[in-house]
Amino acid sequence: MKDTRRTRLVLGLLLVVALALITVDYRGGESSPLRGLRGVGATVFGPVERASAAVVRPIGNTFDAFTDAPGERRRADRLERENQRLREQLRASRLDQNRAAQLDRLLGSAGMGGYKIAAAKVISAGQGFEDTVTIDVGSRSGVRPEMTVMSADGLVGRVVRVGPATATVLLATDVTSQVGSRLEDSQEIGIVQGRGRRGLGDGGGTPLRFQLLNATAPMKVGQRLVTLGSQAERPYVPGVPIGVIERIDQPVGDLNRIAYVRPFTKFTSLDVVAVVVAPPKADPRDAVLPPKPKPTPSATPSATPSGKPGDRKPAGDGKPSKKPSTKPSSGD
Repeated sequence: MKDTRRTRLVLGLLLVVALALITVDYRGGESSPLRGLRGVGATVFGPVERASAAVVRPIGNTFDAFTDAPGERRRADRLERENQRLREQLRASRLDQNRAAQLDRLLGSAGMGGYKIAAAKVISAGQGFEDTVTIDVGSRSGVRPEMTVMSADGLVGRVVRVGPATATVLLATDVTSQVGSRLEDSQEIGIVQGRGRRGLGDGGGTPLRFQLLNATAPMKVGQRLVTLGSQAERPYVPGVPIGVIERIDQPVGDLNRIAYVRPFTKFTSLDVVAVVVAPPKADPRDAVLPPKPKPTPSATPSATPSGKPGDRKPAGDGKPSKKPSTKPSSGD
């Protein structure tokens, strides 16, 4: 078709008529005079529109999927990073709560003993033949070699090497460790020695052993031990809980008894500890020991029908027996 003046005029007239029809139909609403014409148009062109949409829609969806794929992938990656960050925050929050509880207990123990401490975290374990751990405080925090290290539960060991920001602690379980110790109540003294990693395994191992200086002094299972203290309070300050005696052996032909001690501190799960940077003004003795467990109540005596424990029903028929007569007979 040639683009002539007439065709442009016809096209303009058609546009004007179309606009007029649209306006009339819009203003007429439901009572529009063109409602019938609109129904005819829907009947004629509706199937064509649905068929064309059925053909075009999959193509459009495929195109949208290709164009939106990079954005969706970026959104998925962003959500995954956000989830990971939230999980890490949750783990850190739980860990902080646990460490805060340990630190609170540690401060309570230090307060009862009168110890001035520098709190620390265990950051690594020794890989050599020694039972050692590394903590995150050093000389900048006032830590020096031969200082006592304790946990909220009891003795951990002593400082052997110090750097500006870290220190190495020799655990009380090491085979070279020897700690002057004292039994509660009796005040008898002896030496606690480490047994090394063989005593740290599962199965009820006891990584410490204790030997009294007085071979004839009384000692029993269940007694607890605290540190005796050292010359000038180095390496051990007095009164730090060590553990409880689990069993006592006396080798044949040997007068010295050996007690095996279960420590209060869990050496396989050390986390928050403290270095005692200043000793107490006075020996706390047994003040830092945890309260003794309450004994299991024994069975009460059975009650009698009268309701009083300890009463017993007399033997026989319950009637009092007659005493034999002591009056001499008339035949004497």
